[in-house]
Amino acid sequence: MATATLRGRRGIEFHRAVPACASGWRLVFDKPPLIAIGESFANILPDPQAEVLGVLYEIAAADLAHIDLTEGVLVGNYRRIAIPVMPLTNADGPVAAYTLTCDRCDPVLRPSQRYLELLIAGAIEHGLPEDYVARLRTVPTCAESPEAAELRATIEQFLRRA
Repeated sequence: MATATLRGRRGIEFHRAVPACASGWRLVFDKPPLIAIGESFANILPDPQAEVLGVLYEIAAADLAHIDLTEGVLVGNYRRIAIPVMPLTNADGPVAAYTLTCDRCDPVLRPSQRYLELLIAGAIEHGLPEDYVARLRTVPTCAESPEAAELRATIEQFLRRA
């Protein structure tokens, strides 16, 4: 996630951001939203042959609770789980991290171009490898629907902490 999204739109302050790899997980873009808007969101699923790259954020417990709230963990939109991840730089070994996953999927759905661009911007900002960024750029997308744009504007008012 891009810093502008995490800090700016969500009001989450992180102490450190480190590129990392989670082996045994596969990134997919087939998670339906709570309210049907015709597009999907990112999810990770167990896959012993895969790995997912991302950003490992060091945050306070209150910020983790806020992420749970804004991502819908409390209503079953995602569930938070602990997984081992390996930092890509200066790693002494794997560290425990929380991530979000969901069993609901709809393989027909695609992420919006806007959503995927935010993920790509975060990957570039935090130094994920170029080949991974190139793979993200190949993910099929859809245009953001007017319903999604309207709903996003309404929801974003509540995502950011006062």
